[in-house]
Amino acid sequence: MANGSNYKVPFRRRREGKTDYAARMKLVDYDKSRLVVRLSNANVVVQIIDYAPEGDLTLASAVSKELSKYGYLGGANNISGVYLTAYLAAKRALAKGIDEAILDIGLKSPIKGSKVFAALKGAVDAGLDVPHGDFIFPADERIRGEHVAEYAESLDEDELNKKFSKYLERGLNPIDLPENFEEAKKNIDEAEE
Repeated sequence: MANGSNYKVPFRRRREGKTDYAARMKLVDYDKSRLVVRLSNANVVVQIIDYAPEGDLTLASAVSKELSKYGYLGGANNISGVYLTAYLAAKRALAKGIDEAILDIGLKSPIKGSKVFAALKGAVDAGLDVPHGDFIFPADERIRGEHVAEYAESLDEDELNKKFSKYLERGLNPIDLPENFEEAKKNIDEAEE
């Protein structure tokens, strides 16, 4: 007669939906740093992390809140903001001698053209060597925010003020988002070289 149950309680972070341990163990097996992309409702965190038995080591990181220092006035969590955050993190990693990594998207679904792949494109464009296929990236026009500018042009002034109030508060007309994106990217290049 068997005593007790065969039920095994999953680890806490798995129960909370924060960590896929099977996928993590596969990524840790590689002898490369991980390009970790984590999206929240308001911000993006991109980190270059190495595994260590006593705990992961963060080698370089960038948070989308930092983009305002480089003149970016757009949304911190839109595709342009995600791209620029990863671009900044990769520039910092390259400055520390880290030139390759593998992508860690956590529990996000790998959907072609999604924000996590905009982050991957940002890191690759900065010069970080990350294995990938080019077909998964969002279109360059979306990364620059041209779709936002086109939509903003189609709105009358009242709708524009209502739908883009945060942009306008920061001093950016959404029609100018592609130019602001290019300017911020140039500022990151100048500051991080």
